[in-house]
Amino acid sequence: MAHAAVSRLAVPEERGFADIPVKNEAPSSGVSWPAVLAGAFAAAALSLSLLALGTGIGLSSVSPWSNMGASASAVSIGAIIWLIVTQMLAATLGGYLAGRLRTKWVNIHNDEVYFRDTAHGFLVWAVGLVITAAFLASAASTMVGGGAQLGALTSGKAASTQAAGQASDPNEYFVDTLFRSDRPAPDPNDASMRTEAGSIFANALRQKDVPAPDKIYLGQLVAARTGLSQTAAEQRVSDVLTQARQAADTGRKAVAHSLYWTFLALLIGAFCASFAATIGGKQRDHVVAI
Repeated sequence: MAHAAVSRLAVPEERGFADIPVKNEAPSSGVSWPAVLAGAFAAAALSLSLLALGTGIGLSSVSPWSNMGASASAVSIGAIIWLIVTQMLAATLGGYLAGRLRTKWVNIHNDEVYFRDTAHGFLVWAVGLVITAAFLASAASTMVGGGAQLGALTSGKAASTQAAGQASDPNEYFVDTLFRSDRPAPDPNDASMRTEAGSIFANALRQKDVPAPDKIYLGQLVAARTGLSQTAAEQRVSDVLTQARQAADTGRKAVAHSLYWTFLALLIGAFCASFAATIGGKQRDHVVAI
């Protein structure tokens, strides 16, 4: 009886001990944001500095004179290589700093430490990329605004265009080509005709081929402006549209190729930042306190 009573009294004590919650989580986050931000700002600063240096080298290597300076293909290849080098150096520096500056994690498996260091490097690359993109976007908008104001001060046409909020038409050159004449008037007043032709031209470029009514109408406008026959005017319309399509296709391919190389450069930067963070983290953990 005495033994049973002791057993009944011990049961509540065992249940109360089992109900005590056990916390297996650390009170702090696994991300050392101060280290990440420090590495990101360092990477962004070095990236902008190298971009400025590369831009200066590129501008000094080209020339407006023919057969002078580097060719366009050489400048493009050099720009791609410099972009990759910029990403490698900036991302490596930022990732390494984040690994060295992070707080030391204790009682954590080595695999978890390696993952956290890799994640810190990737975060440095991502935050640094956002900072660089924001700065470049702000600088570009500032330069565009300053250029527009300068153009408004030096050109009445630019001032009226800015006041109307109109953007430069990329097809303006081809529209001008349509209305070239052997007998140019000193001051042709054909702004409305050129505007109408430009809208028809833009619609034709969005389609596989220009509709027959639009082609005939453009031919009539060109014939009335240049003195060409209707057949010759329509042939000029076809030739100019072909040139415009080739120029648009060339520009599209150039932009696509530049984006492919930019993606590759950013991918290399992400890898370099992640790997450098693991190296910095290992050196940080092996520092001996004196």
